[in-house]
Amino acid sequence: MTRLSDPPSAILDRFGLTLAGSVPVNLGAPVERVLQQLGPVLGHPGGRTVLVGYGASHDTAPQDVALFGTLPGWSVHVPGHPDEVGRLLREAAAGDGSAYIRLPEQGNAEPHGASGAFEVIRLGADGVVLAVGPTLDTAVRATAGLDLTVLYASTIRPFDAVGLRTAVLAADRADVVLVEPHLAGTSARCVAEALVNVPHRLRALGTPWDAAAPAPALDEAGIAAAVRAFLR
Repeated sequence: MTRLSDPPSAILDRFGLTLAGSVPVNLGAPVERVLQQLGPVLGHPGGRTVLVGYGASHDTAPQDVALFGTLPGWSVHVPGHPDEVGRLLREAAAGDGSAYIRLPEQGNAEPHGASGAFEVIRLGADGVVLAVGPTLDTAVRATAGLDLTVLYASTIRPFDAVGLRTAVLAADRADVVLVEPHLAGTSARCVAEALVNVPHRLRALGTPWDAAAPAPALDEAGIAAAVRAFLR
């Protein structure tokens, strides 16, 4: 596993970048403090800002991606490897809009996602698994032996509707499993819009909206059990 939880200053130094107007957001802090950090940014929606969220886990600030996913003009990135972080930071620095880059606590063994499009990791006929950021390696292991297409996403806003729709139409069954390292179902609306003309089923895995509600763990065993139950 690759750690991505260095403070933003260390990450910027590593890639030789200085992002004017960038704001570090400590996702390991209580949610009230996170919202205080975001207040000045959200209060000026017309400005251009690059936010780097760090210190996140499955249990801290899981609503951050859902929040920024609703803001017009923002791109949202959830890299799964340090090599992806450099590309995303450079693109954010060169772009015209605002961007939120969430750095998870752990990462995948290898970099993927050389562009904003979803990357095909494996092809299958019985459905499609869309793994976001650091969930990829776990999702691949959890679905070993199943005839499923696996897609990888490090950019979820804008959402690659064409990539998902192409993969679903190429499969024999329009069953989609969405695995996100933040709130479960954060990208469910995007999946529904991408497949609006395609009858399909969706199982969204992630951190539950209600912490007290039972939910599959985002480890290999939890994902494997949820996927197999969904595909029965």
